[in-house]
Amino acid sequence: MSALAGARGQRSVAELFGDLTIETTTLVRHEVRLATLELSQKAACAAKQALFIAAGATLGTVSLLCLIAALVLGLGTVIPMWVSALVVAVVIGAAAYAMSHNGIATLKAMDPAPKQTVQSIKEGKQWIHELIR
Repeated sequence: MSALAGARGQRSVAELFGDLTIETTTLVRHEVRLATLELSQKAACAAKQALFIAAGATLGTVSLLCLIAALVLGLGTVIPMWVSALVVAVVIGAAAYAMSHNGIATLKAMDPAPKQTVQSIKEGKQWIHELIR
């Protein structure tokens, strides 16, 4: 800072732009950190929903096993074997569908865009525009 500028308590344009550069760089670093954090949180949520989908698929397999067990051991003594197997398969299949559908619906509803970061970038952009004026 020059002696004249220091005496008046004002800073030169070069110093102001230097500070602006430093502040902008810091802002961008913080935005990148925020975006990374937000995306990692969304990835964790997606992984959890993938587990629900896998659980639904597993229950679907169990449904097939129950269908076989119902045919072999089932209620064929009371009702026809195919009817008892169908009843068991429909019940477990409905549970498998519900779990898979829940996981898929949650994933579809999830917005992968880092909204907090976008908002923060907009605010940072506005701050820079106000600072330049």
